[in-house]
Amino acid sequence: MTFSIKRTSSSDPNFVALVRHLDEELAIIDGDEHGFYSQYNKIDQIKHVIIVYDGAVAIACGAIKEYLPDAMEVKRMFTLPKYRGKGAASLLLNALEKWAAELGYAKCVLETGKRQKDAVALYLKNGYQITANYGQYIGVENSICFKKILCAYLIGESESKFNN
Repeated sequence: MTFSIKRTSSSDPNFVALVRHLDEELAIIDGDEHGFYSQYNKIDQIKHVIIVYDGAVAIACGAIKEYLPDAMEVKRMFTLPKYRGKGAASLLLNALEKWAAELGYAKCVLETGKRQKDAVALYLKNGYQITANYGQYIGVENSICFKKILCAYLIGESESKFNN
C-alpha cells in the first residue's frame, strides 16, 4: 500500500473524526479508568497534527505538542482497525518525529496503556525506550511511558547543511 501524509492542525475534520474513533476504542480498553485519561487528551490546543491517507481516505492520525522545552509529547495516535499492520502507524510516527526535530526538539516522549499491546509493540519497534512515568502518569499502574532521542533526524539535518 502507498500512503500519503498531511501536516495539519487539530481543527482538521478528518483528525476530529479519527480521534472520535480512538476515544470510542479507548473507552472500551480503559474501562473505569477512561475518565482519568480523557482529561489529558483534549485536542483543541494541538497545533501539530499528521494524518495518513490511503488515497482520499483518512486512515490514521497522530499529533505532537510541547512537553518540555526540548521534548515533544506524541499524542492521539490512532489507525483504523482494517489498516493496522500495514505500516501506516510507523510512517506516521516517523513523520511526527521528523517534524519535532525540524521544530528544534531533541526528543519525543509519550504515554500509552499497558493493555494496548499493539501500541507498546509499535513504540518498541520504532526505537522508543521505556522510561519512568512522567507528569500526570506518575504512580498510574496502567500507564507505560516511552522516550526517544531524535539525534538521527538532527544528524541528518546537519549533514545536509554540510553537503550544500
